[in-house]
Amino acid sequence: MIDRSYTPGKDAIVENGWYRAHKWLIARRLSQVIFLALFLVGPITGYWLVKGTLSSSLTFDFLPLTDPHVLVQSLFAGHDIKTDAIIGAVIVVVAYVLFGGRTYCSWVCPINLVTDVANWGRQKLQLKGGVQFSRKTRYWVMAVTLIVSAATGVIVWEMVNPITLLHRALIFGMGVAWAAVLAVFLFDLFVSRRGWCSHLCPVGAFYGLIGKLSFLRVSAVKRSACNNCMDCYAVCPEPQVITPALKGADKNVGPIITASECTNCGRCIDVCAPDVFKFTTRFDTGEVEAEKSVAAMEEAA
Repeated sequence: MIDRSYTPGKDAIVENGWYRAHKWLIARRLSQVIFLALFLVGPITGYWLVKGTLSSSLTFDFLPLTDPHVLVQSLFAGHDIKTDAIIGAVIVVVAYVLFGGRTYCSWVCPINLVTDVANWGRQKLQLKGGVQFSRKTRYWVMAVTLIVSAATGVIVWEMVNPITLLHRALIFGMGVAWAAVLAVFLFDLFVSRRGWCSHLCPVGAFYGLIGKLSFLRVSAVKRSACNNCMDCYAVCPEPQVITPALKGADKNVGPIITASECTNCGRCIDVCAPDVFKFTTRFDTGEVEAEKSVAAMEEAA
């Protein structure tokens, strides 16, 4: 059991210093703020670096970027798809195949800031339990968004998407939009721990599908040094992805976290005092080969 009164990462701060115990968290926050700032510069200053939202945008008046989930909804809705939208979706898909599909969730999506604050609030209030959803629920929600789009001819999800609504709230100050963001916060705080991002959001589900092919991975490269402190499980938004890599049933189970649900947030790297985790690639087999060599030497002895 994880003690919620304990702050994960205390040992890492003692061993590695405060900055190293928070470096990936700091980097993520900077990334999220920068992405938001890029979209807000235009409305505030009149100098448009990026036009649009995270769903569909044009950077420097020549680089189109399209959320592939939005593009697929448009196809189901029967809309005419412009070439720029297709190019923009291809660029996004290629980027997240390289850097990890759900990297979008932890490094780009502004709602992640909201849900992380809600999770922090749960810890401070020591709120336990809550509604448990199947992790497949978000895929059912994603399927519903496509079916409804096909039935109505409208990209329905964009009308209620908290990510898009947060952009509108920041730019236009729309009360209804802020209400949707508040609803996500209260849902994660009182109803279900990390319920929105980990169980319901169809955007995260779509990027999770892309994540099945992702090149960038987190790996438990020093898993033999694990001291079972459970800090990585406490901070991970998808803790179920850690066990296969960290606690492989045998030496043939590699230390690389291959689950598409992993968000590449890097928090497990931050809070681990013995530096078990690091970023690597899906093709890094160095640790497996080392473990096999050690096992062979032990058998020979």
